[in-house]
Amino acid sequence: MRAAHASVPRTEYYSEGPHLSESSGLIRKRDPDEKKRKPSPLGDVVTGFLKQSGLEERVEQAAVIPEWESLVGLQIAKVTTPRFVTSDGTLFVAVTTNGWMTELSLMEPQLLRALNAQAGRAKIRKIRLQLMR
Repeated sequence: MRAAHASVPRTEYYSEGPHLSESSGLIRKRDPDEKKRKPSPLGDVVTGFLKQSGLEERVEQAAVIPEWESLVGLQIAKVTTPRFVTSDGTLFVAVTTNGWMTELSLMEPQLLRALNAQAGRAKIRKIRLQLMR
């Protein structure tokens, strides 16, 4: 659609479009009593939204997924894939073989300690192992 206007000189293109003016309602005039404020950093806005919406704990729990390899080690990370975290703190992990499922189920207390070692992060309460298909 934009290519059709490429051959039209810039002055003609803009002279046909809507004009910005206070009377058109497209420009909002600042109330003199309104305080001027600096824009908030995007990270602060997102953090505030997550707190207000009650999603902050879920996002903290899900942070273990991208950090999986550094938390459990390369050997375990090679045979597993963290999938998702449920609202009750259960981490679902896909495992390549039944042998590894057995081994990891025995290691669950150590894995939970490693996953929950970071202070202030919402706890992973349980690990649910699933065979990869």
